[in-house]
Amino acid sequence: MSSTTPSTSLSTPRHLPDTKVSVRRAFNIDSDLEVPAFSEATEHVPNVDSAYRFDPDTTLAILAGFAHNRRVLIQGYHGTGKSTHIEQVAARLNWPCIRINLDSHISRIDLVGKDAIVLRDGKQVTEFREGILPWAYQHACALVFDEYDAGRPDVMFVIQRVLEAEGRLTLLDQSRVLHPHAAFRLFATSNTVGLGDTTGLYHGTQQINQGQMDRWSLVATLNYLRHEAECDIVIAKAPEYDNPEGREQVAAMVELAALTRSGFAAGDVSTVMSPRTVITWAQNVRIFAGSMDFAFRLTFLNKCDEVERPIFAEYYQRCFDTELAETGVEAKLN
Repeated sequence: MSSTTPSTSLSTPRHLPDTKVSVRRAFNIDSDLEVPAFSEATEHVPNVDSAYRFDPDTTLAILAGFAHNRRVLIQGYHGTGKSTHIEQVAARLNWPCIRINLDSHISRIDLVGKDAIVLRDGKQVTEFREGILPWAYQHACALVFDEYDAGRPDVMFVIQRVLEAEGRLTLLDQSRVLHPHAAFRLFATSNTVGLGDTTGLYHGTQQINQGQMDRWSLVATLNYLRHEAECDIVIAKAPEYDNPEGREQVAAMVELAALTRSGFAAGDVSTVMSPRTVITWAQNVRIFAGSMDFAFRLTFLNKCDEVERPIFAEYYQRCFDTELAETGVEAKLN
């Protein structure tokens, strides 16, 4: 993420919610709540995914963040739709939303800004270019930090300044103190809950200062869904399976994914199949002329440790009642 800020056409500093959205109608959640929203979308409002399935508890936490200016952290396994959850809520509220992947390459300068040499009236001059954080802080914008538990310590302390809803952001380089826009919102997603990774799945994550964790108003957990719900999500993303035979195939795929998760919990395997992987597998089957096992091999099996592949082959046999081919399967592209 560079320090270049988005176009100022996203919103003016005075841009405020001017309508309300029914939680029941927009999110299919049994609630009479209405949430502030914008009547018109700008260029940074995410596109609505009409097939998206909302987890009620997580959705209500996110909606509370938008409605009551709470800082919301969503924790859970990879591929469960944490970031997408926030984006799809923002899409239905017409709330501008910007995501930043907080990996180890994101520096304090990227967030806060830096001096840059520019041409003005034919002369080179030095001027301060705001980073994404002070820019978003002063606009109607939902700022989402992905992979929050992978951020560098110096970056995390910059973020700590804005975690309090009425906090102020001080730009020391400019001797300026910024006040938050009334429609600025802050969210984050993480694979851990700030205590470090004890599973071995998420290398690069680290412990988060507990003083900073305490500043997150709401912490929601979004993990793997019930079997039926996960099947519905896969079919929504791959509608060609919306028939009796297709639903049976998807049910077997989701069952196999559940076996990988149980196997990981028992220490038998070190790789798990996320809902995202199941969706990709279902879509890849169509690409490879309906070859379920060939698509499985290319989508998931080849990512796994060779020593553990026989275990995954056993899972496949249990779910599909057929042996997984030892070698590549003949398949042609559509």
